[in-house]
Amino acid sequence: MTIEKTRRAVNRKTITRRAIWLSALVGAAGAVFAPLAPAVAAEKTVTVAYQDMMTPIRVLMESGELEKQTGTKVKWVKFGGGGDVIRAMASGNVDIGEAGSSPVAAAASQGLPITLFWILDDIGDAEQLVARKGTGIASIKDLKGKTVAVPFVSTAHYQLTFALQEAGLGAKDVRVLNMRPPEIAAAWERGDIDAAFVWAPALTGIKKTGTVLASAGDFAGKGRATFDGIVATNAFMAAHPEFLKAFVRLLAAADADYARSGESWKAGTPQVAAIAKWTGAAPDDVPAGLAAYRFPTLTEQVSPRWLGGGAADALKATAEFLKAQGRVPELAPDYGAFVTAEFAKDAATDTAKDTAKAAAKP
Repeated sequence: MTIEKTRRAVNRKTITRRAIWLSALVGAAGAVFAPLAPAVAAEKTVTVAYQDMMTPIRVLMESGELEKQTGTKVKWVKFGGGGDVIRAMASGNVDIGEAGSSPVAAAASQGLPITLFWILDDIGDAEQLVARKGTGIASIKDLKGKTVAVPFVSTAHYQLTFALQEAGLGAKDVRVLNMRPPEIAAAWERGDIDAAFVWAPALTGIKKTGTVLASAGDFAGKGRATFDGIVATNAFMAAHPEFLKAFVRLLAAADADYARSGESWKAGTPQVAAIAKWTGAAPDDVPAGLAAYRFPTLTEQVSPRWLGGGAADALKATAEFLKAQGRVPELAPDYGAFVTAEFAKDAATDTAKDTAKAAAKP
């Protein structure tokens, strides 16, 4: 595959040129990137890292259809944030993972050999900055002298950093704590934090006693768009393209099912039960959690808006901001080398053929 050879060549040059460290990326000083090898071998097992975002992929996970269609055992491992996912991929323990655009941008800037092949969701209003009622916080400027929790190197962290900067607040003005979503929920209940920037299900809980100051969608309109994506190590991608092709087809089908019948996904339905099971959310909170996201169609995935160019542009813009904040040491020469629309294009072609065959039947 020409695009993959080009990408691997770019990454090899980047890795050779740099001494690649994970300290800026995941807070693990001194951890050097090791060569990544695919986990699918004799045991035919794929390790996939996921998070607790409420998205249609959870229904696919519950169905076991990916395992059935590929004849491969899939080990789904839950992580608390994108930074944790990237660290696990860097260590060689994970083949495929869900991560937000901010940790993916940081990983690409560090030269980690991974590739974004699917847009899991357009975050929109699914991540929000919420202040506890009774703290006197009515605006972002009021966060001065307060304690704010956020998962570091996440899309929410990226948005929070921009929000504070825009409000004229510096690093010493606000105490920002690194917490995973479950930790944020617990700290909120204890009264340990004044505000948090996070996603559901933790977001759903803190909003009950909090005031929304801003959402990711507000900053997207200012050129700070964020998304969640699915990435694979380049070694796994090169060795198992058919697995990824099948995965993408099933991902597209899950999103299409939600687009067609999402209004009927209520508490008590199998779809909501699956999402609640895999994310830990309350079933009653799932419909609203789903509705906060936007899920690009297969056609949109391959368009210039997303995998056809827009995703790489977003990663570059995010990386530039992270570098200005001192969170990554340098930029990658080409963020397009860390994105591919190949599998989505193949899935779109196959889907179109299936549709044509179905229409041709008497």
